[in-house]
Amino acid sequence: MRRYRRNLSAMFKAKAASDIILPISVLLCLATGNSMAAGFYITEIGTPGSLGTAGAANPTNTYHADSAWTNPAGMTGLDEDRIVAGLQVVAPKVEFDPSVAEAGGKDGGNAGKAVPIPSLFYVKRLSDRGRFGFSVIAPQGGGVNYGDDFVGRYSSTKAEIGVIGLSPSLAYQVSDRLSVGGGISALYTKYEINIAFNSAAILPGASDAKIKVENATDWGYQPFLGLTYQLTDQALLGAVYRAKADVDLNGDVNVRNWSLPTPVPGLNDVDISWDNPQWLDVGLRYTFGNNNTLFLNGGWQDWSEFSENGIEVSGGRANIDTEIDRQWDDTWYARIGFAHDIGEQSVYTLGVSYDSSPVKDRHRTFDLPVDEYYKVSAAYGWKGKNKLNYALGATLLIVGDAEIDQTSQGVRAAGEFDTNYILFAGGTVRYAF
Repeated sequence: MRRYRRNLSAMFKAKAASDIILPISVLLCLATGNSMAAGFYITEIGTPGSLGTAGAANPTNTYHADSAWTNPAGMTGLDEDRIVAGLQVVAPKVEFDPSVAEAGGKDGGNAGKAVPIPSLFYVKRLSDRGRFGFSVIAPQGGGVNYGDDFVGRYSSTKAEIGVIGLSPSLAYQVSDRLSVGGGISALYTKYEINIAFNSAAILPGASDAKIKVENATDWGYQPFLGLTYQLTDQALLGAVYRAKADVDLNGDVNVRNWSLPTPVPGLNDVDISWDNPQWLDVGLRYTFGNNNTLFLNGGWQDWSEFSENGIEVSGGRANIDTEIDRQWDDTWYARIGFAHDIGEQSVYTLGVSYDSSPVKDRHRTFDLPVDEYYKVSAAYGWKGKNKLNYALGATLLIVGDAEIDQTSQGVRAAGEFDTNYILFAGGTVRYAF
């Protein structure tokens, strides 16, 4: 890092604008290569079966129109055309408690913000054995905003990602026991990150410059396949596989508050690429007693595939093309859910789950402070008039005290995130034609 600073000082003395492009491009590569706020799948899609069982009911869902996305094979369990409209609010708590802050600054307060997420699911009966489905959901998303004076500002001050998925699907009942289905998700991704540039490393006393990557967007496609198999009258097996999806974002780079005597670097474009990982989801549903249902669910996600990020920054005479390894690992999860029908009018669901961490403490970053996490959930649904059904549910995702020790631009910041959590709360309206 001392060598890096000496090089920067030499560039400054030369006062060549084209020479300043290189260190800033490298900075963007380093920062963006450790970025993708909320780089994990959201299994809580706002419906009672998903939200109320912590996702445990997803692969064995044969009850509702959201099966068009959770497991398309489950659509064959619907005898009527159905539509589900939902809205959930995602409210995160992301607070950092610093123990080392070489650059000074503040702890960032609660860096999370509440966002509403709508969803829509539709299933059409094509024949006795065939079904068509269509889903509109947000399968990924989130972000952090620590503020410009954050202790870790040379890593990131703000990072946001939003993903909207449009997913047509088909299902066919092969036999009385076996159904298969498949579809493809068209994923629109939008990404943004803000970083402070340590101008004082070149000119002592200079204020930080602000670098912003914005309008980084892309359309990607993720095929998925599913099956359900009726083991017995009481037991149903379900499985879903989602292939990896290539993401190749193209965005703009803006530099503000440039306090150095050299001209502002002529940065133009940034390309960021990664793979959304493949995903295997398997579940068992067992009905017993007096209208009771047990859901068991486990799965694997190939986050090591996502770990390799491609970064290209261009502007002026500079063109930086590199690949960053985020040092992420594959993850696994286990979930259990329970549902009880209260007569013919209502149902309540409960669920708990555990997900392993994709990243070790030494590789964790400020823009994505993920760790292993636990979920507890509950939901309540009831029948209304004129074939309408309603449901309310909530999931609490507890991330815990994730530690971080990150050095960026020669400046170290360390500490822990103090009992981070994300609250998912939502409701749905369902209609059977």
